[in-house]
Amino acid sequence: MMLLETLQFLIKTISELFVLVLLMRFYLQVARAPFKHPLTQFVIAVSNFAVLPLRRWIPAWRSYDTATMVLAWAVSLLALICILLLNPLPYDLLHPQSWLALTLLALLDVFRLSLYLLMGAVFVLAILSWVNPYNGLRPVLEALTRPYLRPFQKAVIGGVDLSPLVLLLLIQVILMLPVRMLEMSFLMQLKMAV
Repeated sequence: MMLLETLQFLIKTISELFVLVLLMRFYLQVARAPFKHPLTQFVIAVSNFAVLPLRRWIPAWRSYDTATMVLAWAVSLLALICILLLNPLPYDLLHPQSWLALTLLALLDVFRLSLYLLMGAVFVLAILSWVNPYNGLRPVLEALTRPYLRPFQKAVIGGVDLSPLVLLLLIQVILMLPVRMLEMSFLMQLKMAV
């Protein structure tokens, strides 16, 4: 039992780390972050082995790197399937309702990880603004977070910009309510297909 739990943990962790790298690649391209930055170079180098071959079959849509997003979804879906196969509870993976639930769960997982990525970028940017405002990572983080922080830029009290705090609270509420409710709904749909 412990071996199965450890294997499920490893599958979940490794797949989520790779999905985070893929999401970072996608969002760095959307934000037009500096290409020569070491972080951007690292993300591209780590994900090129999987993204470049996929681009032959999945072209970009309106300059968005759809191959990267499809790959992020596929990795999430594959991880969910592997975790379910290792689960002692029986799941009917041949039922169409199961595939619909798994597809939606993987999509929700990509959205959830996107929110975590945004949270991390906002948190690191906020700390850098206090500790080291001229850090080389700042332009990349600003490119990633600027569109999301802009609506809350008026949240300034006593000269302190509270927009990161407001955005972090909003993301947390989204993760706690709609994302968690949808996740529970899809899991129930998956269990009903047994």
